Amino acid sequence: MPNLALLPIAPHRLLFFAGMIALLLGMGWWTWHLVELRWPPVTPSPIPAGWGHAILMQYLVFSPFIFGFLLTVFPRWLGQPALAVRRYLPIGIGLALAYVLTTIGMANHPRLLHIGIVLGLLAWLYGLLQLLRVQLAPGPGIVHSQSALFALCLGWCGLLLFAVYLHHPDGRLMYASIKIGGFGFLLPIYFTVCHRMLPFFARCVLAGYREYRPGWAVPAFWAGLLLHLGFEMAHAYDWLWISDAPLLALTGWLLWNWWPRQASPPLLRVLFVGFAWLPLALLLYTVQSLWFAIDGNFILGRAPIHALSIGYFGSLLVAMVTRVSHGHSGRPLQLGRVGLWAFACVQLVAVVRVLAELVSDPLDWQIAAGIGWMLAFTPWALRSLWIYLTPRIDGNPG
Repeated sequence: MPNLALLPIAPHRLLFFAGMIALLLGMGWWTWHLVELRWPPVTPSPIPAGWGHAILMQYLVFSPFIFGFLLTVFPRWLGQPALAVRRYLPIGIGLALAYVLTTIGMANHPRLLHIGIVLGLLAWLYGLLQLLRVQLAPGPGIVHSQSALFALCLGWCGLLLFAVYLHHPDGRLMYASIKIGGFGFLLPIYFTVCHRMLPFFARCVLAGYREYRPGWAVPAFWAGLLLHLGFEMAHAYDWLWISDAPLLALTGWLLWNWWPRQASPPLLRVLFVGFAWLPLALLLYTVQSLWFAIDGNFILGRAPIHALSIGYFGSLLVAMVTRVSHGHSGRPLQLGRVGLWAFACVQLVAVVRVLAELVSDPLDWQIAAGIGWMLAFTPWALRSLWIYLTPRIDGNPG
């Protein structure tokens, strides 16, 4: 039987649980808003709903999954003991409450919106300090933990800019917050985890697999990201290709070297399919920038960011969280029918949302993508919630 008392016994249980709720509520709110745009009236919001959607998804939907994963693997990466409950319980509770209050606040309750964001900043900062304690403990240092910490620091700063915007509504603050959330926080975290884990997973499963993990790739990726952010902040869109084309070459090279040449189980294969969305998104960014340099038009609109956010972030969320949830619950490391459904639907949703930018009236396509997201993630999230609320099937602790 489900038991809430099981949630705090491991970081991933508590934080993945919070993330699953946010994952459904976040897109549920946004899809409802899109439906209201088609069939008014529209529920008022303290800030433009599109901006709220970007903030909620980047900072408060994905962050519980990221903290749940890092609080689990950081001690292992750095040869430290697992964290005690008191060191991660406030993070899970704080981020969950922050999300609920912020979402309610978006429905024209500005005070709750303010409280939710402040609570999110405090929970995030506490999580940073816990990971920093692990990082600074005696032992070997690795580039992956350093990269993840730096990205989390940038993410906290980006969320802080949004908090400042709520008191001083300057559009430049909102713009910077949104851009940092994508290219300063989520993308480097995802890439760092992929660089660390994808070759490792493949080597563990496939006989004879060559684990290719060049140490220079992470700092090189960071250099490209920071250059991209610099161009974005300066609104130098016609120069973005200078940063994005090398990032495209780097990620394409890694995909070529990482891709398994032999038959592999579905749970491993979807990790690489998900990663393939990254060079595809960077290709769209590069084409967008080059075309803008020629005639000053964004011919692809928001297609690149949705190829990145839905295709790359969404696909790997299903693949990575399924693997962690199954592995830490004593279940076989298999994708399963529910996971396959979620992953396949996310591929379709990503394609629909990208194509929505190429039609004259994109709203119906956007609504279809929102509904598709809910159909993709609801069965998977419900099954995952059951896993977090029940004991490991192998009887082991955790």
